[in-house]
Amino acid sequence: MAVLYLSSDSRRGEIFAESFARALPDLPFHIGSAPDPAAVEFLVAWTAPADLGQAYPNLRVIFSVGAGVDQLDLATVPPQVLVVRMLEPGIPQQMREFVALATLALHRDLPLYISRQRQALWQPGESRPAAERRVGVMGLGQLGQAVLDALAPFGFQLGGWSRSLRSLPGVESFTELPAFLSRTDILICLLPLTPETRGILDAGLFAGLPPGAGLVHVGRGGHLDQQALLAALDSGRLSAAWLDVTDPEPLPREHPLWAHPRVVITPHVATRVGAAEGAAHVIAGIRAYRAGRSIPGLVDRARGY
Repeated sequence: MAVLYLSSDSRRGEIFAESFARALPDLPFHIGSAPDPAAVEFLVAWTAPADLGQAYPNLRVIFSVGAGVDQLDLATVPPQVLVVRMLEPGIPQQMREFVALATLALHRDLPLYISRQRQALWQPGESRPAAERRVGVMGLGQLGQAVLDALAPFGFQLGGWSRSLRSLPGVESFTELPAFLSRTDILICLLPLTPETRGILDAGLFAGLPPGAGLVHVGRGGHLDQQALLAALDSGRLSAAWLDVTDPEPLPREHPLWAHPRVVITPHVATRVGAAEGAAHVIAGIRAYRAGRSIPGLVDRARGY
């Protein structure tokens, strides 16, 4: 029985190795390759080789080093192998901070003022109270609920959309997308990327928002139709967008989104998993597996998250 860590970040691998040596000294931990691939039962990785079943015939669990697993081709993962996403206590707090920053920036027209600064233009825009701004979150899991909690003190009218109806204090919950979109002035995408949600941020969705709505996208790049976004911004259907994720990452240097005056792009930094905290999560998962308990972060393969 052994653990294999596959990642290009060697320093993080060293921190994982140190944590495993302290917590599970009986479990060999290898970085990059294992002397005996047949001994590998636990894989810690961002992506996995296409011949996973042949490469590691006794693999039991894959632990993603990220909060999502859409980067893994689950079709190539043998059905008996469990897939676990990263659950790190700091992730919700980081997402709360980042989405509050982005939402307030769109609420107070920061992209407009950055554009006017570049023109040396001293020209105030219109100001709107938070109580008159309707903010909607797509995806009401752990991160979506954390974001809504962070935004509540500002007084926004809060709404959320998910596959099943949720009861959250101070939040209007929707399962019907058109009704949710029609009342949303700033849309926050926190959905997992699945076949059902790929490309969901498209021209049809933007047409369902009130004119001049804003977009904060912190889900996955594959959710967004970038040409539809550009068209919505240029037509005035959307007023601004903050993108922390793109497809591909990074965008090509010549991509028009880089220079668009009403777009803010950040390099997928809304959350960053700490190495020591990530190692602790994997160690807890291995201990749970060995004890026959449920593994925190276990992915429903049918849903993809």
